[in-house]
Amino acid sequence: MSVLSSYRVIYLTFFLGLICAIFPLPIILNAFRPDWMILLLFYWVLALPHRVSIGHAFVLGLLLDLLLGSTLGMHALLFSVLAYLVSINYQRIRYFTLVQTTLLAGGFILLAKLVLYWIASSLQDIVLHSHYFWSIFTSMLIWPWFFLFLRFIRIRFKVA
Repeated sequence: MSVLSSYRVIYLTFFLGLICAIFPLPIILNAFRPDWMILLLFYWVLALPHRVSIGHAFVLGLLLDLLLGSTLGMHALLFSVLAYLVSINYQRIRYFTLVQTTLLAGGFILLAKLVLYWIASSLQDIVLHSHYFWSIFTSMLIWPWFFLFLRFIRIRFKVA
């Protein structure tokens, strides 16, 4: 598959991830929304670190900031740091089992949630609710199937 076609598949998954991140859910279910963009970045940087890099993470973070109406640069900085951490350790992480990568993804999402709360609380007065962390568990629950689905997509469309 050509380089252009590979990027089309990757960018299509990012586009679908952005849609899933802003898709309206009932208030009861909104707390359980998985962190789609972090999971996508984690997968693509882990699978193809030479194609998806910190620059992609920064742009995706800016797009998510614009779509969510949050402070510009919050997600961009966070996604860049997470992409950096995965890209410098991708050779080690590739040898992890699916359970270990699930726990690692949960750790990254917990770190992201804490950093986002810290940035938001430094800019305005907000209260931390317990349901703020529920999306970590749903993200960890869907990660194994999400990982296998994206790997199937990568193999099926010969993204390399």
